[in-house]
Amino acid sequence: MAQTIRKPEIIGIARREGKVTVEGLVEHFGVTPQTIRRDLTELADSGELERVHGGAILPSTTMNIAYNERRGLNQASKVDIARICAKTIPNDCAVFLNIGTTTEAVAAELLSHEGLLVVTNNINIAGILSANKQIDVVVTGGQLRRSDGGLTGAIAKNSIQQFRFDHAVIGCSALRQNGDLMDFDMQEVSVSKTIIEQSDHVTLVSDSTKFDRKAPAFVASMRSISAFITDKELSSECRAQCDAFGTKVIYT
Repeated sequence: MAQTIRKPEIIGIARREGKVTVEGLVEHFGVTPQTIRRDLTELADSGELERVHGGAILPSTTMNIAYNERRGLNQASKVDIARICAKTIPNDCAVFLNIGTTTEAVAAELLSHEGLLVVTNNINIAGILSANKQIDVVVTGGQLRRSDGGLTGAIAKNSIQQFRFDHAVIGCSALRQNGDLMDFDMQEVSVSKTIIEQSDHVTLVSDSTKFDRKAPAFVASMRSISAFITDKELSSECRAQCDAFGTKVIYT
């Protein structure tokens, strides 16, 4: 296959999966590792990808990937994470679900629950849970972010402060090697910090595509996270932080 045909397909795979590996692309295209490494180097030189050990990721930026694209990234793993998360949440409790494609997957898995009060700043989640009359849904209000149905800003933050949650399920835009949760939107960061403050038990749901991503705004460290559900082994530094702060790590 000609390089001019491979390159767009490599970028397409990176957008779907969040990352490409030399080994995976060699198998996919039936070419040598040297050929794939050359393709990745040229894509990195043009700013279309960013090289990491063993492969490449979408380039770091101060802007998040479009929401519809994020919905398709590693979807099977998100569903697996969501199923495990839903099993940790009992009936008859108060739950917060924040903005994110993985938390939307958790909402879908909660549809068989009863007696929940779910508060959310994600209008997509409100729509999902409206199918179950045994779940009371409260939407925070706030400034609507049309790109993903998220509600942010002071109104959202003030609404959240009126509640105390048994469980909060949150996602993140990126996860640093040391376990710090990062985001792109300062208004969303403020809301996320409030969610954590108002919750007795905080579960982070994040698939491994977030491990290699970078975002500029700090949300929280593993000190604030009760449990972390993910699909791939954590870095040694992140795992050490989880152990130090008593964060339970659950793999799918």
